[in-house]
Order: sequence, then structure tokens, then C-alpha cells
Amino acid sequence: MPVIERFTQLLPPGVQVFTPYGATEALPVANIGSDEILRETRHLTEQGKGVCVGRPVAGMTVHVIRISDDPIPEWSDTLCVPPGTVGEFVVRGPVVTKRYFRRDAATRLAKMLDKDTGDVLHRMGDVGYTDDRGRLWFCGRKSHRVETPHGPLFTDMVEPVFNANVEHHRVALVGVTRDGVRHPVLCVERLADAEVKWKWMWDGVVSRLREVAERFDHTRRLTTFLYYPGPFPVDVRHNSKIFREKLAVWADKTLGPNWKGGPA
Repeated sequence: MPVIERFTQLLPPGVQVFTPYGATEALPVANIGSDEILRETRHLTEQGKGVCVGRPVAGMTVHVIRISDDPIPEWSDTLCVPPGTVGEFVVRGPVVTKRYFRRDAATRLAKMLDKDTGDVLHRMGDVGYTDDRGRLWFCGRKSHRVETPHGPLFTDMVEPVFNANVEHHRVALVGVTRDGVRHPVLCVERLADAEVKWKWMWDGVVSRLREVAERFDHTRRLTTFLYYPGPFPVDVRHNSKIFREKLAVWADKTLGPNWKGGPA
């Protein structure tokens, strides 16, 4: 959000920045302008509502289905969840690819056939929901959700709460398993432009993180915070694409086998 805010300040009045949503397998899917983001949706994002990616573009239909990690060969309307319920985005339209080249297993996991229409639908691997105005709210990657005994936590409903309220840091939600229970852990990265010797201030940072966590029901059970000694591992093409799988391995090792997890 700060990037969009800074960029719009460089443009003439009335000129917007648009942020399309999609994937290599289906692009574009939805779109939203900076006026709506900065006026309204950013504030909801900072309260843990997810990231609004706008409304579907012309010709594209977006469904939200129950979350599953298994292949779903055939489309059925019974898979859909009600508006406002977090599920997986499934898209259909003229830009949706039919299959992966020589990757049959990936095709089975990501593609669905509508036998009534002949359409091939693509499972985005992203979770989110639709609001009462037809907008899509992105809540994170399906593979990055943390399934706790109290329900799932989604990265883009948790991380923006802390990123907006704890200066000089970026956070990443991961899960660490102990005795068959998945516990949420928040990894904390110091941003490169932070002009503080913040390792000396870690107790204060944790105090601030805990204060922020207490503000919302879905973040309240986050009590384990780890300082990551360096930049987060990210995709070389996208600094925002954090490799949380690698962070989870690091967090597991850092906490050690004697760590029993957060509150039950």
C-alpha cells in the first residue's frame, strides 16, 4: 500500500494506478484502482480483512470453493461456499490455460472440467472470499495457510496487521508442528532502511508485536515471534513472494525439539 501511495503522488491529479490480479495460467482475472485502495480497502487490509484485488474483468468468472488439497476432476456448483467465506479461487474464461506442458500431476491438481459446458476451470491456489459488492479479497496462498486447533490462519489476513503497525519490520506467518499440533509462528525481518540497531531492541519489538496481536480475534493467539537474521528468502523475481516453506523449516530448527508450542 505505501508503494501505491507514493507512486500516485508522482502522478497528475485524477490519474490512477491499477493493480491487476491473475496468474501465469489465467491473466488478467480482476482489477482495482488506487483510488478505491487508498480510500477504502487498505484500511480493511490493515485490520486483517485480506487484500482486495478488485472485481473480475469482462469475460472472467470467479468461483470460491471449499478448501481442499486434493484433485477435483469435475466442476460442480455444490463446491461453492457462501459470499464472505474464505475458500479457494477458481476461475473460468477465455484466458484460462487448459493444461500444463508434460506435467500431468500438476494438471490434475489445478484443472477442473465442467462437463455441461466443456470449460476447463483453473484452481488459482489462492484463498480468499467475495464481499457483498462482488469484489475479491485475497487472503494468501492455500499452501501457506496454518491449520491450528482453533481454525486456519491465512497469511494475508495476519501479516498486514503487523506490517502496518510495527515500523521498520516485515513479518511472515509460518506453522511449526509439535506433538501433532500446528502452532502459528511469526518470523520478523528488519527492513534494510531501518536506521536502528534493532537487535538490541528486540524485547521492545516483541512487546509491540504482542500489543498489536491483541487487537484482533484472529491474531490474538500469536505469541511466538522469531527474529530472522537477514533478509527473508524470496523469489528472485518478486521481493513480495516470500518462501514461507523455507522459513518454516528455519523456525522449526530455531525453536528446537524442546519447544512445546504456543497456547492451546
